[in-house]
Amino acid sequence: MTEAEALDVFRRSGAILEGHFILSSGLRSPVFIQKARVFQYPDRTEQLCKALAEKVRAAGLTPLDVVVSPALGGLVPGYETARQLGVQAMWVEREEGAMRLRRFELPANARVLIVEDIVTTGLSSRETVEAVRAAGGDVVGCACLIDRSGGRADVGVPLVSLARLEIPTYPADALPPELAAIPAVKPGSRV
Repeated sequence: MTEAEALDVFRRSGAILEGHFILSSGLRSPVFIQKARVFQYPDRTEQLCKALAEKVRAAGLTPLDVVVSPALGGLVPGYETARQLGVQAMWVEREEGAMRLRRFELPANARVLIVEDIVTTGLSSRETVEAVRAAGGDVVGCACLIDRSGGRADVGVPLVSLARLEIPTYPADALPPELAAIPAVKPGSRV
């Protein structure tokens, strides 16, 4: 699957929105990728995650033992990508402000791939890497459906993306006038 084909799946699903959005990172953006609009179609999700699994293999990040994703946004692509790779799927979630593998135990010396939905700053990925390492896992890389940082996000390990976009983000106190003139909405999941 090419980058253009992957982005077309998001466009056909009505998942690329324009306006004034407060991202889960706290940054503001004129574009929001509402991945839930893609994930409501199992066939489209399978198609994207199969292509992502192929890119992971091509990047030399296999063999793997486990895919770990951050809850909530990474659950669906993490599960489906793990299925495509033939490995276990687990997730981290917040406990007392930090990401933890609360429900799972990693196998000894597990080779782990972090799978995300959308990467903007890389914060969720870095937190997930840290949680997996704290649980004894060997994080070999991170994979995401869309890297909206244009390749600038530092996740602390190699990052494989199905598509890469360069979408501007701004601190709330440094908005361009055209964005400041639009009411902001917060469609993301991080609280």
